[in-house]
Amino acid sequence: MTLKEAMKERHMVRKYTDRPLSEEAVTALNGRIAELNREHEIAMKLVTGNSDAFSAIIKLILAKGVKNYIILAGPDSSKLGEKLGYASAELMLYAQTLGLNTWWVGGTFNRGVSSQVSAENKVIGVVAIGYGVSQGAPHKSKSAKEVSSYKGDAPQWFTDGVEAALLAPTALNKQPFMISGDGNEVSISCDGGIFTGADLGLIKYHFELGAGKENFRWHHE
Repeated sequence: MTLKEAMKERHMVRKYTDRPLSEEAVTALNGRIAELNREHEIAMKLVTGNSDAFSAIIKLILAKGVKNYIILAGPDSSKLGEKLGYASAELMLYAQTLGLNTWWVGGTFNRGVSSQVSAENKVIGVVAIGYGVSQGAPHKSKSAKEVSSYKGDAPQWFTDGVEAALLAPTALNKQPFMISGDGNEVSISCDGGIFTGADLGLIKYHFELGAGKENFRWHHE
């Protein structure tokens, strides 16, 4: 399964089986996490066999069976949220290619997980990961017209990018973004409140994967 194929297969999954992650999956995930940490200068960390990512009430209501998770952390900066959103987007799709399911969590995780990373790193969320009870279902989505505009006739790469962006998870599932295109330049505005940075990173990664990075450039980048 390619990352593009995984993008269409990946859905939010909140309930997981008791099956532990295989040694092969743990090795593969840790390898990809190390690569992404180096590339983006962040400090994500995989935690296995541990259910401390959520409070007892959340585990009872929402996060059933979550015993593995990725801590989204890194040195605090104005770009930390975007970096972690972008990197975690790739990581979740990679997990899907390994036969795993995921859930990006920004608001309801246990802040105590911060003790599992170095004190100089800030935690913005976690990604629950494991073997889902189900494969999840597509989330309710806005239309392409609601989240994008292009000056003139939109080329196929732009249309494909927007459709990919609509498949991205956003912190509160509100898809609070607008993608604008003019020639080969693309810009994104996003208003996700405290999750704006993370949402921006998640959306950018998906747009790039769908559109093809060779077909456009980000405005002012």
